[in-house]
Amino acid sequence: MHKQNKFTVSHAPFWHDGDSIGETNKNIMVAALPAIVFGVFQFGMAALGVICLAISSAMAWEALFQFISKRSIQIGDYNAAVIGMLTGMMLPATVPWWVVIVGTLVSVVLGQQVFGGIGANPFNPAVIGIAVLSVSWGTYFDFDAALLSYEFDFTALAPLGALDHQGVAATELFSTQSLLMGNQVGAIGSVFGLGLIIGGLYLILRGYIRWEISVAYIAGIIITAALFQMSNPEAYAGPMFHLFTGYTLLAVFFLAPESSSSPVNLIPMLIYGIMGGVMTILIRNIGAYADGTLYAILIINLINPVIDMIRPKALGKGVNNA
Repeated sequence: MHKQNKFTVSHAPFWHDGDSIGETNKNIMVAALPAIVFGVFQFGMAALGVICLAISSAMAWEALFQFISKRSIQIGDYNAAVIGMLTGMMLPATVPWWVVIVGTLVSVVLGQQVFGGIGANPFNPAVIGIAVLSVSWGTYFDFDAALLSYEFDFTALAPLGALDHQGVAATELFSTQSLLMGNQVGAIGSVFGLGLIIGGLYLILRGYIRWEISVAYIAGIIITAALFQMSNPEAYAGPMFHLFTGYTLLAVFFLAPESSSSPVNLIPMLIYGIMGGVMTILIRNIGAYADGTLYAILIINLINPVIDMIRPKALGKGVNNA
């Protein structure tokens, strides 16, 4: 009698793409380089100092936590480096050094390591860190304060701050082209829209992020902002202004698609991305924060386990191997 093979039927994902965690993280860092280099060119060596301190301190926090918890030290996989890099990209160039260190501590330790490390974090670690910093020391996130330290050869303003204080008329100061080319004040890694798009397309084409999440997030931004603008053009800015300002493009390509805190199935990815875009505009237009991106990401991270239960029915029937 031939022994019958027994198969257990389960849900995706099944395949490994062949890249190690370290290889994936190195490519994420490469994709972020255009935005970072432009940010350093825009805001000077202080911006480079923030990025370097964020990356190095994040790696140090991870190594220290793993040493204290008697785990193997794994900073060679560049996971902490990516968390630190993204944390630094969301900071202004004028932020004090200790704020950077506190931010990476929260991002690495509270955002990921306490949950078990890579793959176990329910929220994007870098977003957790910046959200805590912006709530605790919000004055350091006044991006227009950069004007006190740097001289620009253009009219530099933080677009969302101008919108919040001056109304829709402020959007006339910013054309879509100028926003794409970084003619604005903001976080180090968020002002150069074209660079973020190039980096995002690189990650999509190489298969490191899912295009469904990014496209759905953009759709959520455009549709929701357009509906608000149609309801009252004198009170609400248009879709292109919202898409290319604040942390939006950073969220579209680097924050929302983070592998541990985002869905793996098609329908959940579309819901996840659209809800992220919708929540971003809702918080900006009727909420208490000029840029609602961080909190929108945290909200969709929170509901991710629920919506990711929407999945195609597995073919066949499960078999007990006992």
